[in-house]
Amino acid sequence: MYKIVKKKELTTNIYLMDVEAPRVARNCQPGQFVIVRMDAAAERIPLTICDYDREKGIVTIVFQVVGAGTKMMAGLEQGDTFQDVVGPLGCPSDLVKEDPEALKAKKILFVAGGVGAAPVYPQVKWLHERGVAVDVIVGSKTRDLLILEKEMEAVAGNLYVTTDDGSYGRSGMVTQVIKDLTAEGKKYDVCIAIGPMIMMKFVCLLTKELNLPTVVSLNPIMVDGTGMCGACRVTVGGKVKFACVDGPEFDGHEVNFDEAMRRQTLYKTAEGRAMLALEEGETHHGGCGNCE
Repeated sequence: MYKIVKKKELTTNIYLMDVEAPRVARNCQPGQFVIVRMDAAAERIPLTICDYDREKGIVTIVFQVVGAGTKMMAGLEQGDTFQDVVGPLGCPSDLVKEDPEALKAKKILFVAGGVGAAPVYPQVKWLHERGVAVDVIVGSKTRDLLILEKEMEAVAGNLYVTTDDGSYGRSGMVTQVIKDLTAEGKKYDVCIAIGPMIMMKFVCLLTKELNLPTVVSLNPIMVDGTGMCGACRVTVGGKVKFACVDGPEFDGHEVNFDEAMRRQTLYKTAEGRAMLALEEGETHHGGCGNCE
């Protein structure tokens, strides 16, 4: 059993939990995720590791209530337990493989949309701990939906907050902030964008125009988390990949976002899954048991 030692509601329907998972905490790296399960009959839910404390054996997860499984999770309290916390899964961020001294010479921009602030934070924190200062754009629809602002401010070199409705910080989409920073003379070597699929698509369209290499995390399309169900099948550079086992990070300029978003919609129904199985043939994974 994995004990919940802290629970906090960050904003409406978005929660943070600290969970005792010593082996995961000892081995995880920024960019990886875990799969949690409340009991033997519960849904398997893949969640990015937002933070970790190796000494205390704690991992931090952040989740948004979007379905029955996460609704039940939101009902758990401090002292309750998960039956399973499996991880770390997925590939770590490419940044952790680089020499910190080399990273200090790079100009890095992070772009976080909505709950995407959760997977962005551990990467920015990791860099901060190694003396690497980066710029971070955090966007949300409204001020009430903004999360982890203080935490991000503590580790970012420069933090730019924007809201779609202009209720806080700058006004407009994250793409507008990228344009503004570019117009101000800011130049970057790489951009890491994490958030809703539609946000990442438009960030990549813009950064491609700017000749700015961009990495995206496709954690929003994961379901099973082990490569069995096929929900996170995506085409990257013309090749079939699965976000949970090959990613979740990919070259954003190579991702076929339109195909990935169409699959997200189709995968929600039995008819849609059957259509995907027919279209994709041998490259379609059917291990979920729903794609006979």
